[in-house]
Amino acid sequence: MAGMTLEQLKIFIAVAEHLHFTRAAEELYITQPAVSAAIHNLEQEYGVKLFHRIGRHIEIAEAGKLLQVEARKILDQVALTERGLRELNNLQRGELKLGSSLTIGNYWLPSKISEFKSKYPGIQINCTLANAETICVGTAMGQFDLGLVEGDVKPALQSTLEYEIVGSDRLQIVVGKSHPWFERKEIELSELTKTPWVMRVPESGTQQRFEEALQNWGINLSELNVILVFNSGEMAKAAIENGEGATGISELMVKKEIQLGTLRAIKVIDNRNGSGAIAEIVRPFFKLKHRQRFQTALSTAFEQMLISCANGSNHHNQ
Repeated sequence: MAGMTLEQLKIFIAVAEHLHFTRAAEELYITQPAVSAAIHNLEQEYGVKLFHRIGRHIEIAEAGKLLQVEARKILDQVALTERGLRELNNLQRGELKLGSSLTIGNYWLPSKISEFKSKYPGIQINCTLANAETICVGTAMGQFDLGLVEGDVKPALQSTLEYEIVGSDRLQIVVGKSHPWFERKEIELSELTKTPWVMRVPESGTQQRFEEALQNWGINLSELNVILVFNSGEMAKAAIENGEGATGISELMVKKEIQLGTLRAIKVIDNRNGSGAIAEIVRPFFKLKHRQRFQTALSTAFEQMLISCANGSNHHNQ
């Protein structure tokens, strides 16, 4: 049993409306024998009469009346579905699934999502926050259209994931009001070992980047007086705001507190070679996507926005 086709239904509806084979053929830009064949095939397939042929005229039969009602509904539904698919590609509706690591998701990404939503208000954006490794694996498994992480993609996933830098932030060394450094604008590298430290857990991307920076500066983590270790940057921030330790933290996380004057970011001068250069810790934000999975128009549009924002800010910073 071949089953009816949309083409047959369109032909049938045209004949039912005109009650005329030739006019139906003209409306559909097909030949009159093609119209006759389509109706004949439908009648043969289901063993019914759709039209009574009376002389040179035709009348719709009982089975034809039933099919006319149902065919209308089917063709209307097809038109709606086609429109839905077109709207999806014109970004009028649809869903975008993002995965983001915590600092990016809490501090950097919200403004980007707002900008995208203002352009495409019909789009639903679902964003999952987790540590960088979870986001990388989720993007590789197809859970997310795009992933956003700080720091590096593990070698095992590099063949599956395409990644590029779409932003960055600085880790700043920050102290609260009761810290002796609060009134100073800068310190020397050698002074880092002379204060208590509040740190993040080793799995934290922030902590990993901070430890890398210390190594580059010739300082071993064991030389630092670590008094507290926290799971989150928010906890580390609260601890130094009310205590005497220092912490290395994303500038995005402490923007407000620095503006309010409850925390101060301290410049570190690298005087090892007598250069007096500022010792900076910059870390990239990577956009991830699967190398082979189909990318929706929505995902492409969001990606393009991130890339143009990144290019704009790079140009601005030069």
